[in-house]
Order: sequence, then C-alpha cells, then structure tokens
Amino acid sequence: MLATALPAAAVEEQVTFESNGDVLAGSILWPAEKITAAVVFVHGSGKQTRNIKIAERFAQDGIAALVYDKRGVGESGGQYEAQQSVSGHNIKLLADDALAALKVLQQHPKLKGVRIGLSGISQAGWIVPLAAEQAKAVDFMVVWSGPVTKVSEEDIYSKYTQDHDGADLPSFAEALAARKSPYVWPDFLGVDTNPKDSLEKLQVPSLWVFGAQDGSIPVNLSISRIKDLIQTGKPIEYVLFSALGHNNMVETFATVTDWINRFK
Repeated sequence: MLATALPAAAVEEQVTFESNGDVLAGSILWPAEKITAAVVFVHGSGKQTRNIKIAERFAQDGIAALVYDKRGVGESGGQYEAQQSVSGHNIKLLADDALAALKVLQQHPKLKGVRIGLSGISQAGWIVPLAAEQAKAVDFMVVWSGPVTKVSEEDIYSKYTQDHDGADLPSFAEALAARKSPYVWPDFLGVDTNPKDSLEKLQVPSLWVFGAQDGSIPVNLSISRIKDLIQTGKPIEYVLFSALGHNNMVETFATVTDWINRFK
C-alpha cells in the first residue's frame, strides 16, 4: 500500500482486492481530519477507472471513499464486458466486485466503529442493492440517477428518449405505448435485473437522487416504485431536483454528504 499527499488535503491509499479470481485495484481517499463515515463508490456504465475527484469530494466532508478501476480497466484484472454489460451475469459480477470493495473498508483498522455504505450512479442502481443484499452488513446506500426498474424497462425508456435530457420528457407509460412491437427480453442475457427484488429484502437506510430532466432512466416509474417500498416501511428516501438531468452529482453532492453525516 502506497500513501501520497493530494492537493485537496486528503490522503490516498492504494489498495487491491480479489473478486471472482481477479485482482482489482483502487484507492481509498482519507479525510484530513475526523472520519465520519466511509463509502464505496460504484461505477455507472462504460470503461470507468477510479474516480479520484469524487473520492476527494467525499473526503472533504469527512467521508472516507474507496474508488476502483472497473474490472478489465486501468489497473484492474479481469475482463471488461462491453457487449452484454446489462446481462444478469455481468450485473451480478459487478455486484460481487462492489461487495469485495466493501469488505476492504469493513476490515480496515482505521474504520472500526465507523458507518460504512455503498454509493454509485446510474447503472449502480442495479448493482448497489444486489451487493447490499449479499453483504453481511451495510449501514447505508446512496444512488444518483439509478433506475428502480428492471433493466428491460430502462432500455425501453432510454431507447425512446435516445438518452436525451430535457424539460418535457415522456413518462414510462408513454414510452411503452409508443412501441410498435412488444419488447422481448433476450434469453441470452439471463436475469432481467430488478433492484426492487433486493430492496424488498433489505432494511438499510437509502437515499436515491433524481433529476426530473433525466432522459436516461424512467424517473417517474422509479419514484413510483420507491413510494411503494416506503409504504411497506422500508427506510428509503428520495430527492427530486426539477432543473437537473442524469449527470447531477456536482449540484447534489452536498445533499448526499449531509444525508450520510446526519447519522453520525
């Protein structure tokens, strides 16, 4: 492990961990002063390396953050799945990676007695709940712009909107009604992952952050599903920002870190 000083007054610790026989590489960014919580940040889709800037931003608010190179990318081993990234197998594999990263924090001597959670953006909406379901313990979850829908439902919506953010977006029902042929989930993709299945089994406090102008995921359907879960007593909260789209982390980061630190 190598420690180096960063301009943001955080300290970077490089780590490696094993998942499904492959060694993944990442960094923990430690706050300069008191650690109030710790979090693993899970990628959205695409070839993503560890996001140091996000980790630095967490560290500024007292939250230690582990960010890592997605499997098959950067310094991480394994194979990056480009063709079937939303297959049930690949979503499960990425959840295993997130769980392995979580264990690094849970076993770290600096984090005894510190609340540890999972966070992420976009595709992480399918990954984080699945990882939390497998974990022996996770204290909280935060997801930006994550679909609380089946993968197939997000696909129907994003194909209709072409992933374009905007002020006058259709509802999921409109996107579905506009189809000229029934949507058929391909058998070769395996499970059509639905985060609601995991969320129904969990009693983990979670915050979901949405932008009303998000054209990549069906926000209205996701919020409807969250409301259903809240009605059953699940400790889930959500916030909706009317003027923001899919990539809203910069504008909403303080909302998230305030929520995490509320429990300290």
